[in-house]
Amino acid sequence: MGLTTLAELAQVLSGAAVVIAIVFGIAQMRQFQRQRLDAADLELMRMMQDREFVHALKLIYPIPGRLSLEELRALGEEHEVAALALSARFEAMGLLVFRGSIPIDLVEQIIGGNCILFWHKLQPWIEQLRIEQKHPLFVEWFQWLAERLEERNRLEQIPAYRRFKNWQPPR
Repeated sequence: MGLTTLAELAQVLSGAAVVIAIVFGIAQMRQFQRQRLDAADLELMRMMQDREFVHALKLIYPIPGRLSLEELRALGEEHEVAALALSARFEAMGLLVFRGSIPIDLVEQIIGGNCILFWHKLQPWIEQLRIEQKHPLFVEWFQWLAERLEERNRLEQIPAYRRFKNWQPPR
């Protein structure tokens, strides 16, 4: 084997090493992205399963219609605290979606319908509170998230229990 052949072989091996390193790097990035999404899934589930959030859902969900500032205050401090807790939670979700930390389709599937429902229930209260407190930024990301989910027609989608009626777990 001559010196030229060895030099050519070294170039080929060097090129192959670069290609292997790129493929490995891409695989690592994909694995990291998957782990990040899994962590976001778990964090979103945790956000919705704590006692405060469930208690707030329990208090606000059965109230029919849209709640004005006066109507919500008339229900008592516990209901207003519940409305604040729900708004803060949806506020955090909205910001996390906007920043790309949590995919909107995940939020849509897990709690999208409820986000829209609670936005409609609490919208008059929120808008009046913004005026009363001179704070137009109050729960801005909650509103943003609900509006994005409405644009995606979340409430018109076929429910998962019907859409995936014949689903089978992967084997």
